[in-house]
Amino acid sequence: MANPDRPRTSRRHLLQGSLALAALVPAGWLFNQHSPLAAWQADLNTAVGERRGIRLADGSVLQLNTDTAADLNMAGHQLTLIQGEVALSVSRAQPIEADFGLGQVTIGQAHVCLRRDADACRISVLYGSVQVRPEQGMALTLQYGDQLTLYPDGSGAMGRFDPHRPDWRDGVLSVDNQPLAEFLREIARYRPGVLRWAPAVESLAVTGTFALGDTDRILAALVASLPVAVQSRSRYWVTLVPRQIV
Repeated sequence: MANPDRPRTSRRHLLQGSLALAALVPAGWLFNQHSPLAAWQADLNTAVGERRGIRLADGSVLQLNTDTAADLNMAGHQLTLIQGEVALSVSRAQPIEADFGLGQVTIGQAHVCLRRDADACRISVLYGSVQVRPEQGMALTLQYGDQLTLYPDGSGAMGRFDPHRPDWRDGVLSVDNQPLAEFLREIARYRPGVLRWAPAVESLAVTGTFALGDTDRILAALVASLPVAVQSRSRYWVTLVPRQIV
């Protein structure tokens, strides 16, 4: 449940050619989805709830979000995102080539966030401009503020990124009137175990800034501000339900 719902609007096909080609799923994508061994053997890893920052040999800064795995080849100036999310700030003239699952991006003197989920890959440009080459479709340039989401069926969506999304780099999640279901999907990425919720609470709105290092405290804040209650089978199996009024 940790992955966001697939957007239903602003979608456009990035492919040119036959529908048969558009339906193809890249072999690398299939390997990643069915082989956790690649994540276990990655050069860089973070556990659920862990974040990590690394200064690379060329001065670039790489930040790994929760439950992330990536391979890094500095000799070849290459980064491969196997799963999860990274932020990469490149300040030198030598660009870094990054593979984020359904495409490659050339990052030179730019700052980007790359996210690879089970059902989509997303690139957001926080500074500068980058060249993106989708596995299926034509190459394109993304500028500051652009966000591109790619799907395994070859479709994609262009838009503007939420300026609060990269706040995870500082260990916080900031939302403004966000539906509770969407908020909990994001929180679940930082919490070991199972986090569920009743359909009756999905549309409740959440506003605030939350420290990602303590998801128990986040749930307590939701109980204090919304008409919800927490039912716990254990620390690792939690469900949010409507609060019963006595």
